Amino acid sequence: MTSDDAEKGERISKRLARAGVCSRREAERWIAEGRVMLNDKILETPAINVMESDRILVDGKPVGGKEPARLWRYHKPEGLVTSHSDEKGRRTIFDSLPKGLPRVISVGRLDLNSEGLLLLTNDGELSRHLEMPATGWLRKYRVRAHGRATQARLDTLKDGIRIDGISYGPIEAVMEKSDSANVWIDVALKEGKNREVRKVLDALGLTVNRLIRIAYGPFILGDLAAGAVKEVSPKEFHEVFGEKFS
Repeated sequence: MTSDDAEKGERISKRLARAGVCSRREAERWIAEGRVMLNDKILETPAINVMESDRILVDGKPVGGKEPARLWRYHKPEGLVTSHSDEKGRRTIFDSLPKGLPRVISVGRLDLNSEGLLLLTNDGELSRHLEMPATGWLRKYRVRAHGRATQARLDTLKDGIRIDGISYGPIEAVMEKSDSANVWIDVALKEGKNREVRKVLDALGLTVNRLIRIAYGPFILGDLAAGAVKEVSPKEFHEVFGEKFS
């Protein structure tokens, strides 16, 4: 932040994200719910700038300054929801994380029936940066689907596809192996819209019955056991991000 920026402050949602409390979008929702106080008054709008000297409380707890950005690899098991709470009462990944972690935010999502690599961070700005298509990171999956497929048919996804009025960008899909009922496909894409892999393969007549994310940009699932969490080392973090999030 430049000296001019410091004089003007920053949006409350960005401040909360910088402190690792929540994402910007969550901050706006929490403010609407009356959960955020600024200088001993309930905040009624996110359209306000705050200074470092301002006192901010969320759910009655003070918000500190910016923590150093950290990143973890997490092997999400199937059957968990990627959210802090679920209106249907289902277990979330945050119910299942090992004790001792700071408050973390997921980088993107994996749906209930998907498994594999999910990145977690204590920094809302880092999460937002990694989710943006402009960042250009490939998300790679191993997918098992019921049905028949040919490589030629899968190659049509290289130019993207439009389904129910929604455009999906280029997708690399490579046949790995098949048997009488199922086919295994390696899938790589950059956007990751909601349930994108399932919807795109369904449009080709394939029903996904297992989906494992094996890589997100330079970070891989590797041999990380289901439910396990491992922090990205400071050295690897710096090699990937340099000083951008230091």
